[in-house]
Amino acid sequence: MPAITVLKLDAQGRETWRYHGELVQSLADRVVLQARFDREDRIFHGMPLCRGDRFLETYFTDRWYNIYEIHARDDDSLRGWYCNIGKPALLDGDCLSYVDLALDLLVFPDGRQFVLDEDEFLELDLSTSDRQQALAALEELKRDFDLEKHNPRFE
Repeated sequence: MPAITVLKLDAQGRETWRYHGELVQSLADRVVLQARFDREDRIFHGMPLCRGDRFLETYFTDRWYNIYEIHARDDDSLRGWYCNIGKPALLDGDCLSYVDLALDLLVFPDGRQFVLDEDEFLELDLSTSDRQQALAALEELKRDFDLEKHNPRFE
């Protein structure tokens, strides 16, 4: 699979994280990558995250979020989903970038949902339009995970 460099940018467009993934699928409105968690083992809001966990990452070019489906390194069982609220992703050759707007949604396989980093989101200097787009994206994700029995729709 072709390698893709992922660039996470803050609201001012500055790079905050860079890593590599493997291209799984590229369509007109989305790119799907596979990557491995590359940080030390930790518990994140009750969800174990371990070095080597498999992330199936879907970046949309027309939606204000991306979705990471997280699988355990040892048995590939589903740990849950981590969703970043941000501006639509841009794919330029072998580089994918997105602007992260701090707001996140963590979803467990049993359907529990947690909105994260609302305080950081409120502190961002965003236009009214960008703030409304981000909040609408969060509501869309929450609804999709609930209506689709905890499995977001990608159609």
